[in-house]
Amino acid sequence: MKSIYIYIAVLFFCFSFSQKKELRQIKRLIDEKFFQEAESLLDSNKDFLLSGDSKTDSQYYYYATKIYTETESFVLATSSLEKLMSINTSFYNSEMKLDYKNLEEILVVALVNSAVADNSSKKWMQGVDKLLLAYDMNKETNIDYLYFAASGAVNAENFDLALEYYLTLKEKSYTGIIDEYFITNVQSGVEEKVTETEYKIYQSSKEYINPRIGQTESRYPEIVKNIALIYVKKGEDDLAIEAINEARSIQPDDLYLILNEADLYIRLSNNATDDNLRSQYRQKFKDIMTLAVEKDPKNGILYYNLGIISSEQGESADAKSYFEKAIEFKPDYVDSYVAIVNILLEEQSVIISDMDKIAMSNKRSDIAKYDQLKEDLNDVWRKCIPYCEMALEYDPNDVEVLKLLSQFYYKLDNIDGYKKINAKIEELSN
Repeated sequence: MKSIYIYIAVLFFCFSFSQKKELRQIKRLIDEKFFQEAESLLDSNKDFLLSGDSKTDSQYYYYATKIYTETESFVLATSSLEKLMSINTSFYNSEMKLDYKNLEEILVVALVNSAVADNSSKKWMQGVDKLLLAYDMNKETNIDYLYFAASGAVNAENFDLALEYYLTLKEKSYTGIIDEYFITNVQSGVEEKVTETEYKIYQSSKEYINPRIGQTESRYPEIVKNIALIYVKKGEDDLAIEAINEARSIQPDDLYLILNEADLYIRLSNNATDDNLRSQYRQKFKDIMTLAVEKDPKNGILYYNLGIISSEQGESADAKSYFEKAIEFKPDYVDSYVAIVNILLEEQSVIISDMDKIAMSNKRSDIAKYDQLKEDLNDVWRKCIPYCEMALEYDPNDVEVLKLLSQFYYKLDNIDGYKKINAKIEELSN
């Protein structure tokens, strides 16, 4: 029996010795920065090294965290670190006791740097996954990375995931506010942004004056705004209205938010089956666009949109005025010229209707009236021509505008102009 115990002891010693030998070899490869080789040796000996002995297991997970961090096998790195931290530090060797607290910081830095590289290559979701790993390691201190992951999900157009992250941030009342430290260099007179440590040192230096602590802007309003915009994007109108109202209460002057609210109401209007409701939504759109113009009074597109909605509501004079403003601030926007032509042509329909009523009359007064109406109709066409010509200065190949101008030339007996424009249309058609 005694010989059996000795045999078992010898076997255990040999097994333990072999484990230590492999771990030393892995450590040597790490120290020499042969991480791929270290990873191969680690993986091939996993079952052998993880024997249930806390001391050996802790060494395995310690080395695994280091290796997988360097080889960017981040899921394995975070898992290994978690398992290492679950083992009582009394089983750590002296090296590990000094170093294990640095592993998390090193891993987080590696994750973030790799995510930044992914974003630079527009590998948005790969970056999101890494930022989320960093966040999950410590959801209190690493919450910034959830914010950046949400932004990455937006870039990837994964709006459901982005919404989930933004709602979590909102629930946690995340602001991202941090202190910033400033101090003025006496010699240059320039205020410099410094670290907290430098700030404490320079405060007692005669070379610096006017120390102050500022704060970064809160990210909370942006988060609320992005939640609203995502709801708009997803077409979840009721939630979008609620979220936009909250966002506007925080950032009432945010033009982008105002325009998205306008977009929401015009879409609601287009989808409405009730005429009264459609009219209410369109009026709401117009009110919001008027506010947008007040915030950005030189934005030609805003005036164009106001012109469109005014025209739809039968307010032709206001619509024409808005389109003229659109041309003033954005003269290359061809649709504004066409919109004015369409407003001018509204008068054409009225004139032609009046002409039809007296076309067969032989009364001298009706004949004179018909001739005057004919001249009025010619005047309408003459007024349209300059807008077509100005539009073609910015887009000479706009076939629709060319066709309009061709009709006006023909009706006004400008045969040379008509032939020239028709030749251009035929050239573009071939």
